[in-house]
Amino acid sequence: MLNTTNTINIQVNGESQTCPSLISLPELLTKLELNPRLIAVEYNGEILHRQYWTDTKMQSGDRLEIVTIVGGG
Repeated sequence: MLNTTNTINIQVNGESQTCPSLISLPELLTKLELNPRLIAVEYNGEILHRQYWTDTKMQSGDRLEIVTIVGGG
């Protein structure tokens, strides 16, 4: 029987975070209250292109660096 309450530990911008296992990247960004249109994501040391976000499921030990894009002149 699958236990859907399992959680994992990941690193987000150098800080430990606990999240549900197999949460997708867009779901995690929503949980972190981040606007996906205004950020760039580095996933385990590689820039992750937006087209792959939906298919990316968080696994224990993953490292994310999330950068907010700021406009201005």
